[in-house]
Amino acid sequence: MIHDSTLLLLLVLIVSVAHFSSASLHHTQHSFQLCLSSTLTQTPNTTCFFTPKTPNYTLILNTTAQNLRCITPSNPKPQLIFTPLNEKHIQTAVICANKLRIQLRFRSGGHDYEGISYTSAMDPPFALIDLSKMRAVNVDLDDNSLWVEAGATTGELYYKVAQKSTTHAVVGGLCTSLGVGGHFTGGAYGSMMRKYGLGVDNALDAKIINAKGEILDRKSMGEDAFWAIRGGGGGSYGVIVSWKLKLVPVPATVTVFNVPRTLEQDATKILYKWQHVAPNIDDDLFMRVMIQNINLPNTTKRTVSTTYNALFLGGVDRLLEIMNKSFPELGLEKSDCSEMSWLESVMFIAGFPKTVPTTFLLSGKPAFLNYFKAKSDFVRRPIPKRGMEGIWKRFLKEEIPFMIWNPYGGMMGRISESSTPFPHRNGVLFKIQYVNSWTVNDEQAMKKHYKWIRKLYRYMSRYVSKDPREAYVNYRDLDLGMNEKNGDNTSFVKASSWGRSYFKDNFIKLVKVKTEFDPDNFFRHEQSIPIGSL
Repeated sequence: MIHDSTLLLLLVLIVSVAHFSSASLHHTQHSFQLCLSSTLTQTPNTTCFFTPKTPNYTLILNTTAQNLRCITPSNPKPQLIFTPLNEKHIQTAVICANKLRIQLRFRSGGHDYEGISYTSAMDPPFALIDLSKMRAVNVDLDDNSLWVEAGATTGELYYKVAQKSTTHAVVGGLCTSLGVGGHFTGGAYGSMMRKYGLGVDNALDAKIINAKGEILDRKSMGEDAFWAIRGGGGGSYGVIVSWKLKLVPVPATVTVFNVPRTLEQDATKILYKWQHVAPNIDDDLFMRVMIQNINLPNTTKRTVSTTYNALFLGGVDRLLEIMNKSFPELGLEKSDCSEMSWLESVMFIAGFPKTVPTTFLLSGKPAFLNYFKAKSDFVRRPIPKRGMEGIWKRFLKEEIPFMIWNPYGGMMGRISESSTPFPHRNGVLFKIQYVNSWTVNDEQAMKKHYKWIRKLYRYMSRYVSKDPREAYVNYRDLDLGMNEKNGDNTSFVKASSWGRSYFKDNFIKLVKVKTEFDPDNFFRHEQSIPIGSL
């Protein structure tokens, strides 16, 4: 016997699929919304649906879009935004989109550098499932773990843990507005990576919704799929609903510092030494370097500044002993250092002024918004001083260039490349993030700044990893290649252009898991894992 609601759904699907090629934009929106409403026992509130004609559509679309370049008028926009309130809503959205041949994009925090979690350069129409209303955090100190929903930010996550304990923390990102759902699918590195590895190295379980709309945990999805989602990049296998993460111990008091050094203060010499020291120093110390142009005080002359931004899991006295022994060139003094709680260190490392209270983390708001293009590299041999001098020469010709050098070593060198899809482990000295920003929405400006960062990237090829030239999947870079624009399956050879950069030899296993887990390639985007026989 067919119930009225089921019959209505079937009619919607039949009519929508049969006439999809000639359907209007309104028809697609209406069909998807009607499918959702007719399937769910508890119909989502109408405020969960937003179309381009809805007053709050643009506000919702832009609210967590970190890269303003991806929300300019020329970028494709979703035909409908759905903000689910629970797992059932997501399941139904997947089933309806699959039947109606609508591509889905899923956004947890909106930090995707190319914006593919909320825009699309591929041909099929798409809807956005925005997970921002699903942000519960349940901490279990007795089990030494927690469950966190995909829409929560890392800042919220850290705050909720600190509310329960000042000597427990979670391994995750340095930026506090990262969405947990997507962040952990790429690896999730942060200031404790040298001590405890990546976020995915500390992931215990997950809930994911597959193309059939089934919600699976680690046991039901299988170990291969659980392996794949822990570093294989977002949007290829299903919708991450929540993660179960291990809690790690931290001291009640940690130490941080920011120490800037300009070219006039021997920055090149000090940074050359840092390359040898930072990956080999005490595991409790994470000391990254932020590089940018500044004006010399009281002049119009520009120079390059290197700022050593660090977290030490311990007190200032032991930190000074380590630094004086291993890195006296920096000249770290006690007055440079501040002791604080681990949660306060999160604010410090993220760049917030001391006047901003830790409760700001609950807002989930980013520290900055601008137009930018980013790239990444992994360095396995120290860059010579002449190589760095070539960087400075190029930096001083650009307006707002920025680099971050993140040290590896420690626990990162003791975990095998194949333990998760994230392969950048033993032998990596540090990772480089390149960012070029601009402040106005101007096509010519964008082309100019793209050209600069691509030229710098070409220059750096002689100093970074090779065969493949490694890249970090959470710093998504479409310059490395893209899937077929029409949505058809992309060949393994073509996809390897970015697949091997992100995953090295793990890419082969990722394709095998994808082919078994999502054989119809429902979950796809510009750089999703392809299906196919190897």
